[in-house]
Amino acid sequence: MKKAEAGRRGEEFCAKHYEAHGYKILERNYHSRYGEIDVIAESADVLAFVEVKTRVEAPLVSGAEGVDENKRRRCMLTALDYLSKHEVQKQLRFDVFEVVHNGERLTKFRMTEDAYQFDEDELKKVFY
Repeated sequence: MKKAEAGRRGEEFCAKHYEAHGYKILERNYHSRYGEIDVIAESADVLAFVEVKTRVEAPLVSGAEGVDENKRRRCMLTALDYLSKHEVQKQLRFDVFEVVHNGERLTKFRMTEDAYQFDEDELKKVFY
C-alpha cells in the first residue's frame, strides 16, 4: 500500500469511527492558508478538529508524537479560519487519531481525545 493510499484509508476509517460514535462529519481535508485539518466532526456538544496519522507497524515515532508544536499551531490557526466562517456554540477539542497498517490493511488504531489544548499564547507568537 502506497503512503497516499494508506493515509486516505486511515482518514476514511477515522471518519467512519466518529460517525459510528454519533458524530456528524462536517469537513474532510479542510484547508486554509495555514494548513489542513483532516476531519472536522461534531456531536451534540463538541466540535472536534482531528489530525489523522497513519503509520506502518512498529513506527519509530508514534502518530501522536508526529503532531509537534508546529503542527499543533497550524491546526489551531486552521481551526480559527474555520470558526471565522462558521458559527459554533460548542466545546472545541483537538483530537489525534492514529492508524497503523501492515502494508496491506489497517491493523489497529488509537484515538486521543483532547490531545492538546487551544493555546492562545502560542497563537500570539504568530500574530504579534
